Amino acid sequence: MDTMPESFEEFWPYYVSQHRNKTCRRLHFVGTTIAMGCVAVSPMMPSALLAAPVAGYGLSWIGHFVFEKNKPASWAGAKAALWSLRGDLRMWRYMVTGRMDAEVDRLGDATPSTSPAYAMA
Repeated sequence: MDTMPESFEEFWPYYVSQHRNKTCRRLHFVGTTIAMGCVAVSPMMPSALLAAPVAGYGLSWIGHFVFEKNKPASWAGAKAALWSLRGDLRMWRYMVTGRMDAEVDRLGDATPSTSPAYAMA
Protein backbone atom coordinates (compact mmCIF):
# COMPACT_ATOMS: atom_id res chain seq x y z
CA MET A 1 0.00 0.00 0.00
CA ASP A 2 1.14 3.54 -0.67
CA THR A 3 2.37 5.67 2.20
CA MET A 4 1.97 9.31 3.11
CA PRO A 5 4.55 11.70 1.70
CA GLU A 6 7.32 12.76 4.01
CA SER A 7 6.99 16.51 3.53
CA PHE A 8 4.43 19.14 2.63
CA GLU A 9 6.29 19.82 -0.63
CA GLU A 10 5.73 16.18 -1.61
CA PHE A 11 2.06 16.49 -0.61
CA TRP A 12 1.45 19.71 -2.57
CA PRO A 13 1.18 18.12 -6.07
CA TYR A 14 -1.47 15.73 -4.74
CA TYR A 15 -3.30 18.62 -3.06
CA VAL A 16 -3.31 20.56 -6.34
CA SER A 17 -4.55 17.49 -8.24
CA GLN A 18 -7.55 17.37 -5.91
CA HIS A 19 -8.45 21.01 -6.69
CA ARG A 20 -8.59 21.10 -10.50
CA ASN A 21 -12.15 22.43 -10.60
CA LYS A 22 -12.22 26.22 -10.58
CA THR A 23 -15.53 26.41 -8.67
CA CYS A 24 -14.11 24.14 -5.97
CA ARG A 25 -11.07 26.42 -5.67
CA ARG A 26 -13.31 29.48 -5.47
CA LEU A 27 -15.38 27.91 -2.69
CA HIS A 28 -12.14 27.14 -0.82
CA PHE A 29 -11.08 30.76 -1.30
CA VAL A 30 -14.34 32.17 0.06
CA GLY A 31 -14.40 29.70 2.95
CA THR A 32 -10.78 30.37 3.87
CA THR A 33 -11.35 34.13 3.69
CA ILE A 34 -14.39 33.92 5.97
CA ALA A 35 -12.48 31.64 8.37
CA MET A 36 -9.56 34.09 8.51
CA GLY A 37 -12.03 36.91 9.17
CA CYS A 38 -13.57 34.91 12.01
CA VAL A 39 -10.13 34.39 13.55
CA ALA A 40 -9.35 38.08 13.13
CA VAL A 41 -12.47 39.24 15.01
CA SER A 42 -12.27 36.51 17.67
CA PRO A 43 -10.44 38.69 20.26
CA MET A 44 -13.55 40.90 20.35
CA MET A 45 -16.03 38.09 19.69
CA PRO A 46 -14.66 34.72 20.87
CA SER A 47 -17.62 32.79 19.49
CA ALA A 48 -16.39 33.66 15.99
CA LEU A 49 -13.76 30.95 16.45
CA LEU A 50 -16.57 28.39 16.33
CA ALA A 51 -17.71 29.72 12.96
CA ALA A 52 -14.23 29.60 11.40
CA PRO A 53 -14.04 25.84 10.71
CA VAL A 54 -17.72 25.67 9.78
CA ALA A 55 -17.29 28.34 7.11
CA GLY A 56 -13.90 27.14 5.90
CA TYR A 57 -14.59 23.43 5.76
CA GLY A 58 -18.29 23.73 4.93
CA LEU A 59 -17.69 25.62 1.70
CA SER A 60 -14.63 23.54 0.85
CA TRP A 61 -16.50 20.27 1.27
CA ILE A 62 -19.33 21.52 -0.95
CA GLY A 63 -16.66 22.19 -3.56
CA HIS A 64 -15.27 18.67 -3.25
CA PHE A 65 -18.54 16.75 -3.18
CA VAL A 66 -20.54 18.79 -5.70
CA PHE A 67 -17.94 20.10 -8.15
CA GLU A 68 -14.68 18.18 -7.77
CA LYS A 69 -16.43 14.86 -7.04
CA ASN A 70 -13.75 13.64 -4.63
CA LYS A 71 -13.14 13.32 -0.91
CA PRO A 72 -11.29 16.08 0.95
CA ALA A 73 -7.67 15.08 1.57
CA SER A 74 -8.09 16.31 5.15
CA TRP A 75 -10.08 13.15 5.87
CA ALA A 76 -7.00 10.95 5.45
CA GLY A 77 -5.69 11.49 8.97
CA ALA A 78 -4.11 14.09 11.21
CA LYS A 79 -1.00 14.71 9.10
CA ALA A 80 -3.07 15.04 5.92
CA ALA A 81 -5.46 17.39 7.73
CA LEU A 82 -2.63 19.71 8.78
CA TRP A 83 -1.05 19.61 5.34
CA SER A 84 -4.46 20.24 3.74
CA LEU A 85 -4.92 23.33 5.92
CA ARG A 86 -1.47 24.50 4.87
CA GLY A 87 -2.44 23.74 1.26
CA ASP A 88 -5.63 25.79 1.66
CA LEU A 89 -3.57 28.74 2.85
CA ARG A 90 -1.04 28.39 0.02
CA MET A 91 -3.86 28.05 -2.53
CA TRP A 92 -5.53 31.16 -1.07
CA ARG A 93 -2.25 33.08 -1.44
CA TYR A 94 -1.74 31.80 -4.99
CA MET A 95 -5.29 32.82 -5.89
CA VAL A 96 -4.79 36.32 -4.46
CA THR A 97 -1.62 36.70 -6.54
CA GLY A 98 -3.16 35.14 -9.67
CA ARG A 99 -0.82 32.12 -9.73
CA MET A 100 -3.15 29.24 -8.88
CA ASP A 101 -4.44 28.52 -12.39
CA ALA A 102 -0.84 28.16 -13.60
CA GLU A 103 -0.09 25.89 -10.64
CA VAL A 104 -3.05 23.68 -11.57
CA ASP A 105 -1.80 23.58 -15.17
CA ARG A 106 1.65 22.63 -13.90
CA LEU A 107 0.67 20.05 -11.27
CA GLY A 108 -2.99 19.25 -11.82
CA ASP A 109 -2.39 15.83 -13.34
CA ALA A 110 -0.60 14.53 -10.26
CA THR A 111 -2.31 11.45 -8.90
CA PRO A 112 -1.32 8.93 -6.28
CA SER A 113 0.14 6.81 -9.08
CA THR A 114 2.11 9.61 -10.79
CA SER A 115 3.33 11.60 -7.81
CA PRO A 116 4.81 10.61 -4.46
CA ALA A 117 2.86 7.87 -2.73
CA TYR A 118 -0.22 8.80 -0.70
CA ALA A 119 -2.32 6.80 1.70
CA MET A 120 -5.52 8.66 0.88
CA ALA A 121 -7.83 5.64 0.80
